[in-house]
Amino acid sequence: MSGILKGKVALVTGVSGSGQVGQAVAQAMAEQGAVLGVVARTQTNVETRTEELRRSGTRVMRVIRVLPLTADLTNETEVNQVVDRMISEYGRIEILVNLAGGLTRYKPAAEHTLEDWQHEMGNNLLTAFLCSRSVFPRMRDSGGGSIINFARAGLPQANMVAYNCAKAGIEALTRTLALEGKDAAIRVNAVAPGLVDTESNIAAMKPKDLKRWVKRQDIAQAAAFLASDASAGITGQVIPVTGLGI
Repeated sequence: MSGILKGKVALVTGVSGSGQVGQAVAQAMAEQGAVLGVVARTQTNVETRTEELRRSGTRVMRVIRVLPLTADLTNETEVNQVVDRMISEYGRIEILVNLAGGLTRYKPAAEHTLEDWQHEMGNNLLTAFLCSRSVFPRMRDSGGGSIINFARAGLPQANMVAYNCAKAGIEALTRTLALEGKDAAIRVNAVAPGLVDTESNIAAMKPKDLKRWVKRQDIAQAAAFLASDASAGITGQVIPVTGLGI
């Protein structure tokens, strides 16, 4: 798939921790020729990930253009500032990857506080809505684009009620935006990973066998495919990427 994103402009959110899916997605898109904006809440984290991306380009004698951006993506003003900065730097946004979020509240539903609910819904659903809403008119004006959300594979699990509901909302958001984007050539799909071999997951769960875990690089390649013209006929879909853990 070498160069399938050559010259395209991609905004990837949730590029914060080392060994996480966000970094893998940004890396895959850079390797396929995209120029990037990467977003995290913490300036130190996003600058570290940016430097890693740039160094990876040096190793293969390729210049990787990447713009580090710091924002709280649950804040409407800060989201719009990120998008404006991308437009100022690159002139357009053709790819949006909504990866910000994650599971942070794990407890029975009866023990979920209102703050727990709002936190999970904000990080996992509101961020995707605000970012998508902000880039939508920019994509429409420039002739189209691809938005890639992140849902969740499999049935809901106990002790994750807010997270489960947020990810169900991602599926509804994906299909709704796909319908509204068809006439503007804006495709909207979601990747639904299984259990992923991120460094944080491995450290927390200490698995003895990773064979049934999906590799974060495989998720990244699926996202790169959905961002590319090779998937021009695909929109409104939620695509499981589960490795052998079907």
